[in-house]
Amino acid sequence: MAVKIRLARRGRKKNPFYHIVVADARAPRDGKFIEKIGSYNPQTVPATIELDRDKAYDWLGKGAQPTDTVNAILKFKGVLYKKHLNRGVSKGALTQEEADKKLTEWIDVKESRIEARRLKTKEEKLEFHRMVSGDVKAKVKIAAPIEEQHAFRDNSPVEEQHAFRENPPVEVPAVEETPAVEEAPIVVEAIEEEGVAEAVVEPGEATAEETPVQE
Repeated sequence: MAVKIRLARRGRKKNPFYHIVVADARAPRDGKFIEKIGSYNPQTVPATIELDRDKAYDWLGKGAQPTDTVNAILKFKGVLYKKHLNRGVSKGALTQEEADKKLTEWIDVKESRIEARRLKTKEEKLEFHRMVSGDVKAKVKIAAPIEEQHAFRDNSPVEEQHAFRENPPVEVPAVEETPAVEEAPIVVEAIEEEGVAEAVVEPGEATAEETPVQE
């Protein structure tokens, strides 16, 4: 009989949570199962995962195959890391005490990070409720000058430089003023010959015929 470790859906419509169960691969998803070893609630931030690590490890040792989602959960909770350490113990790379110590330290660090994320989410919710109720004004972010943003881009860590490239500052192009063109004076010499006045124009300047006559 093929045995799988998978999720069984529970909860209301559009508000699911899941049980982590060991079941026959031929059984329906939400049907009969052999044993429940945990629960998974993706509606919270971070997701709430309750798992019996020892039972999950024992079922893995018996050949139970986890689904992709359950495999990620087992990795997140340290079950696969425990399996890796015990493989090292069986090969003589380390003792059982050292493996247990490494696993305990790893779980403590992981749980502390989860708790810090949970407290941060709680504080963000409280801050949002205070802002909605009018106790705290919303923070207005003022953009720094372009020169400071460029200096920040060049001297910041790699992660912040990537964020800068994704949202670069917008520079407003300066409008150049066109200098006024001074008209060159037209030198006119009156030549009286047979009663006709002719205009002598310097080279490169407009002639009288080209200049519109204003009445």
